[in-house]
Amino acid sequence: MTRAALLVLADGRFPAGGHAHSGGAEAAVRAGRVTGAASLEEFCRGRLHTTGLVSAALAAAAALGADPVVLDAAADARSPSPALRAAARRLGRQLLRAARPAWPATELDALAREFPKGAHQPVVLGLVARAAGLGAADAAHCAAYECVGGPATATVRLLSLDPFEATAVLARLAPEVDRVADQAVRAAHRMLDQGADALPAASAPLLEIGAEAHAAWPVRLFAS
Repeated sequence: MTRAALLVLADGRFPAGGHAHSGGAEAAVRAGRVTGAASLEEFCRGRLHTTGLVSAALAAAAALGADPVVLDAAADARSPSPALRAAARRLGRQLLRAARPAWPATELDALAREFPKGAHQPVVLGLVARAAGLGAADAAHCAAYECVGGPATATVRLLSLDPFEATAVLARLAPEVDRVADQAVRAAHRMLDQGADALPAASAPLLEIGAEAHAAWPVRLFAS
């Protein structure tokens, strides 16, 4: 297992397209739910323990070798918003495009053939982690961190928030990211024995509603 590969995969400069997405932060800022560092922290904490947990479990299960078709269907079932499903598939397609030259693997080639329009990003992330020689815990940590890192970075642009404050938010959330990743890995192991119903199905209705509203805006800074 190579920790350097985890650093490459989790690096914000890895060309996986995440910089174009706010993780719901743009809609939350417009609605007045995120106005500064304190409210950003609460927004990220809520996202971490709902959609973040789901994404981390899906990524961990994919890294363990679960069927990506089953996982993709499970991701669809846990994403009521068509806008979020479309964003997840766009991100998955871009991640796969970036990862295949970095870590060539027959599993990634097969995924590209199976999902020409893109599989859900957490599923792709787990398979990419597997191709890079990483384990389920690495994939879960990467997914959990992404779910808070994206909104924090976006809020710096949306509110001209001091980047030191945004980084401090992520540092304070780090222990919770660890706990969510551990919970996700346990769920992924259960899924191998019990099926997709063993995966978390935590919901975040405001994120779903905000995503649908955001998709209809004629002018927006981020794709989602």
